[in-house]
Amino acid sequence: MPGIDECLLEAMTVNGARGAAVIEWTSGLALGMVGEVRDEDPEATAAETAELARMAAEQRAFAALGPGGVKGGSGNDPDADTDGEPAVEDVIVTTRTCYHLLRFVDTAFDSGVFFYLWLDRREGNLALARMRLRDMCGRLALI
Repeated sequence: MPGIDECLLEAMTVNGARGAAVIEWTSGLALGMVGEVRDEDPEATAAETAELARMAAEQRAFAALGPGGVKGGSGNDPDADTDGEPAVEDVIVTTRTCYHLLRFVDTAFDSGVFFYLWLDRREGNLALARMRLRDMCGRLALI
């Protein structure tokens, strides 16, 4: 299983990739970063991106829907996941020039980690990048 550095390097092979990072969303700390950084400040980029991920992950409006459209599946616990997976898989932000993909990573420890991929909109393919990011996150070994 590839580690953070290997996955970051693989992410940079995605067409249009400008930068990538693995970020712990509760603290806003980057566990690894490669490529370009907005505003030339990697700490600010990680913290701002983590704030967006945290807002999406913690909002009840994005809770998973179970059978019959009931939140949490059983209707008794709106925060319960239907199959043990996080309620939010990824967050996509589009601008006129870029795509920003945030993909939540399952970890063996109690922490929220996500993979951030920044793509040039002219060169990148959002659907293919999302599939590649899903595959990378599935193989990522966080120890």
